[in-house]
Amino acid sequence: MVQAMAAGVPPHSDMNPILLKPEADFRSQVIVEGRVWGRMGFGEYRSRRDELIGIVSGSLARLRAQHDVVVIEGAGSPAEINLNDGELVNMAIARMANAPVILVGDIDRGGVFAHLVGTLELLETDERARVRGVVINKFRGDATLLRPGLDWFEARTGVPVVGVMPYLHDLSIPDEDSVALEDRVGKASISLGDARLLGVASSTILDVAAIALPHVSNADDLDPLNREEGVRVRWVDRAVDLGSPDLIVVPGTKTTIAALEWLRSSGLAGRITDLVHPKNAGGVGTPIIGICGGFQILGDAVEDNHGVEAPAGMRITGLGLLGVTTTFASVKTTCLVRAQVRDPRGLLSGVRGAELTGYEIHMGHTFRTGTNNNPPVPHPFTIASREGRIPSDPDQTGEGCLDETGWILGTYMHGLFDTGQVRRAILTSVLRLRTETVGPPESWGISS
Repeated sequence: MVQAMAAGVPPHSDMNPILLKPEADFRSQVIVEGRVWGRMGFGEYRSRRDELIGIVSGSLARLRAQHDVVVIEGAGSPAEINLNDGELVNMAIARMANAPVILVGDIDRGGVFAHLVGTLELLETDERARVRGVVINKFRGDATLLRPGLDWFEARTGVPVVGVMPYLHDLSIPDEDSVALEDRVGKASISLGDARLLGVASSTILDVAAIALPHVSNADDLDPLNREEGVRVRWVDRAVDLGSPDLIVVPGTKTTIAALEWLRSSGLAGRITDLVHPKNAGGVGTPIIGICGGFQILGDAVEDNHGVEAPAGMRITGLGLLGVTTTFASVKTTCLVRAQVRDPRGLLSGVRGAELTGYEIHMGHTFRTGTNNNPPVPHPFTIASREGRIPSDPDQTGEGCLDETGWILGTYMHGLFDTGQVRRAILTSVLRLRTETVGPPESWGISS
């Protein structure tokens, strides 16, 4: 997606014909040409390499027929000795395309010359011959100080350094899901006390806790919040670290059932429920938003009749914060959507009719069921179109769920926070709620 945006062309499944989405330590969901192809371990995946390489070849041929220049981005290292005979993302594709290769090294991680030289030494002779140059990425400081190292490298390997890319601090590009959380989990947001030291008005510091579910997906849904002045997003994977945030976001996950089990075993499920429905107060608790798998988690139950994530027929209780039940489907829903805010209460106050765009990618269907604790309520969003088509069935126009208080929201729409009007309305509503609950800034002894 990001690469297509950089190239100024619409994204297409041919640009990523095979996608692996880890669901467990030894198993991944295999997405082929945008559709679920199966769930398999490495051995089974490797045994089907010939079939998969044919799919990649077809995608490459179509892209070359449509474009003058095609850039092939590899993954990981091209010199993994134990994996090379079965790989189909690096040198195997370069050979297929008869393409020259640029080797990129990340100097910010340290040891870039060792990595580059070691990689070149481990490549087969024909593979090394394809390497026309190297790029050193994420360099901080004065590039002239790097010159002795560049001269040594070129003399040692005979491969030219064709570029040194600076570290760009203000470049907001989504990371891969697994990479995105490695450096974020456990990072604390700015507290009210820290705000005093920094001279920041505490009334503008909103603490957003994102739950770091196992096998989280679409972690970049939270990136627009990170870019808002006065908002700090922290990823939490322990109950003791949850604290008392102003807003909780439960993101998507590739394994909803496993995520629910983990939430309970970690103690986070109980802690979240206590914050959202405080036992010692009759007022509103902590606002919470569930996106995609997070939406499913907030509901009353998840049913797996097709054995998508668990043995067929399994039913697991959700957090019970929304009166909905999710039933997994054997076919994955993937579509671009346009929607409007239908129910401007609570989190969505003041934005009736606001338009937003996003996308859905999920394996289940979620239905409003309603219970004594969670009566059925109107959908918060109206779908204007899916994949450019207006839904013909009125039952398909409603999307998501907003509880009767207005402070518990679930939706399948990734990109909820991308629309500025909706994002700012949510943050403003949360800030207003916090002010009503804790008191105005003057009562904290801090100037607003």
